[in-house]
Amino acid sequence: MIRSTVLACTAAALLALPAFAADMVNKVSPYSVSTTMDRLEAAVEAAGATVFARVDHAAGAEKVDMELRPTELLIFGNPKLGTPAMQDAQTAGLDLPLRVLSYADGEGVVHVSYHAPASLVADHGLPADAKYIQMMTGALDKLTSKAIAED
Repeated sequence: MIRSTVLACTAAALLALPAFAADMVNKVSPYSVSTTMDRLEAAVEAAGATVFARVDHAAGAEKVDMELRPTELLIFGNPKLGTPAMQDAQTAGLDLPLRVLSYADGEGVVHVSYHAPASLVADHGLPADAKYIQMMTGALDKLTSKAIAED
């Protein structure tokens, strides 16, 4: 009985992993976390979007005498894209504005990660063919690619 319950729970957890991974877009940056985020912030501003906040999670951890590898979050958006999404489903405001995380893993490799905008469709019941989803997807890809591009 216990063995079958453990196996069922393990199988359920493994089946859930691809859904989580499919929602996340991950890229590798040749730059430090700070430089990557500087480059992303510059790309966002050059594109005419608004940077709402930049969060240094490692600095926050340091304030409470804890250690965290370099980890920064950039929160940004464009009301011309986000507002129509929230008009279709106000709960989309839980996931907007857009967020991009950059962090160094245990080997020092710097990653850039974000949720694919298509996840808004399932999470908030937005139309799958909404133009703003396509535009958010293209913008995130373009901006993060610009941030990690080697000069």
